[in-house]
Amino acid sequence: MNKIKNIGVLTSGGDAPGMNAAIRAVVRAAIYYDLQVTGILRGYEGLVNGDFIEMDRKSVANIIQRGGTILKTARSDSFRTKEGRQQAYDQLKKNNIDALIVIGGDGTFTGADLFTHEFDYPVIGLPGTIDNDLEGTDFTIGYDTAINTVINAVDKIRDTAESHDRLFIVEVMGRDSGLIALRSGIGVGAEAIMIPEANMGIDGLVTRLETGRKDKASKIIIVAEGDEIGGGFNVGEVLKEKFPAYDIRVSVLGHIQRGGKPSCMDRVLASRLGVVAVEGLLAGQTGVMVGQKNKEIVFTPFNHAIKHIDAKEISPAWLKLVEILSL
Repeated sequence: MNKIKNIGVLTSGGDAPGMNAAIRAVVRAAIYYDLQVTGILRGYEGLVNGDFIEMDRKSVANIIQRGGTILKTARSDSFRTKEGRQQAYDQLKKNNIDALIVIGGDGTFTGADLFTHEFDYPVIGLPGTIDNDLEGTDFTIGYDTAINTVINAVDKIRDTAESHDRLFIVEVMGRDSGLIALRSGIGVGAEAIMIPEANMGIDGLVTRLETGRKDKASKIIIVAEGDEIGGGFNVGEVLKEKFPAYDIRVSVLGHIQRGGKPSCMDRVLASRLGVVAVEGLLAGQTGVMVGQKNKEIVFTPFNHAIKHIDAKEISPAWLKLVEILSL
């Protein structure tokens, strides 16, 4: 425990609501344990360039309710190289930073896994991504806020869809994961949900629409951007040919899903995991992501947490639920 005196913290990858709450928790937990905290600006790029700031209580005052990340985030081609990671390590040693907490998703953890093994350096990760596509945690920081943002938007779209008897195709984020589309689609009562993990295909969608209720004034189809057909506009073009009588509109929600004030669930999750990350480093944990499963804190090695190593699968029970509720 006495070896760690200064903890660095950074956010990397796509921003997610609740990242600021996580930063706040890390800083306050470090102060509680009489440690210094160094903020690293713009993720791994700032780590390579030594873009560091000292952090204290005042640094994280009044940020728990803010979306985005006060530490900023950026892509870093240099950190992908051995030379870049060596430079990052040198910056940490130069500034007497003894351990690192990284907040992000699978790309962030891929880099962290390489770094901790190459330099035997203590690193713990917090799952900050709206996609909820990491193993080792039931929910990632930002996911709850993102799906509620989708629900709020689609509820408004439903109002205008019913006024005009329209079919709306709503594209949500999810290039490789359909979990935003799945839960938000169930939450808004969508007629169909199209996700990468369950290849419904255009024929399946057409069948769903042909066998569905004919007396329903509006129809909502939720499409993950990574669906096999190629996103909302492609689905719209195909359906216009198949159903020329339908008044079809496409709405792409895009980056509004990343922004906004984090929900209470995301604030509490981020706060709990942030404190545990500091305690984990002091207890000797490294090379792991801290998460929450079945209400319990668990530590998962980075290479098991990232989706392309051990991807989350959509349970058949969820897909059956969608089919039942879309009748």
